[in-house]
Amino acid sequence: MQQQHSGGEGGRPRIAILGAGGRLGAALARAFKEDSQVLPLGRLQADLSNPLHVVELVRQANPSIVINCAAMTNVDACETERSLAATVNAEAPGTIAAACTEIGARLIHISTDYVFSGEASSPYAEDAAPRPLSWYGETKLQGELAVRAAGARHGVLRVSWVFGPDRDSFIDKALQTARQGEPVKAVADKISSPTYTLDVAAALRPLFADQAPGGIYHVCNRGACTWQDWAQAALDAAIDAGINMPIRNVEPIKLADLTAMVARRPVYSAMSCRRIEALMGGQSMRAWREAVGDYVRLLVAEGRLS
Repeated sequence: MQQQHSGGEGGRPRIAILGAGGRLGAALARAFKEDSQVLPLGRLQADLSNPLHVVELVRQANPSIVINCAAMTNVDACETERSLAATVNAEAPGTIAAACTEIGARLIHISTDYVFSGEASSPYAEDAAPRPLSWYGETKLQGELAVRAAGARHGVLRVSWVFGPDRDSFIDKALQTARQGEPVKAVADKISSPTYTLDVAAALRPLFADQAPGGIYHVCNRGACTWQDWAQAALDAAIDAGINMPIRNVEPIKLADLTAMVARRPVYSAMSCRRIEALMGGQSMRAWREAVGDYVRLLVAEGRLS
């Protein structure tokens, strides 16, 4: 028998966040605690390699919304630890989604652009046919399918190239390397859409409404770029903010030069965000370069680039 939720105290939604110690989960926990009851669950409390334990935690918490940011995201490790990747990325989300359906909660499950083959030449729409190239992408796709099969209200959010203040990403490392006066090299033949965690938090809010439709949503910043473009934009923003950068230009390399990579990656995985933008009243996700500039200015304001 499915329960019906009326929300938390004072009508505030009660939100459980799995993977709350990660880059996206930590940002969402901080953003939503202002007007929601947030239960942040990191890997120590809720390890998706033990799905039944996580389900028990969810049942005890009895939230109105569960956001699953937890995953096995090391793309190459997924190739060699296939069973673990299948448990964490495919089995656990389906098990958690079924439990959410039982208690009347909505699950918002975070997925990835790596469900696509990368053969497109224009941004992938939400209904584009997935065809993953790696075991990571395959397990994430299986997780999506399991979540959607567990209930029509559940949402799948695909993100790509996530960056934000809670854990270093590729552009943080590029900034640190340039500050140290060491050459910065980045792939110039792989294209996607960066995703700022603070923009994900804003885009997610419309999904908290009971009447919001479930299904697949893409949430990323507008436009597409290469890793080289992305890193260069971060360096440019730091220079504009008055930071002394001994290295001012990012050198291009080819994806094929990264010989340590085991798994295949999609070379083009930019995504269209039409469904979430419609839910946001037609407001567009902001451009990736603007989001990168805001992030670098935040780093400067907090003294993290000095």
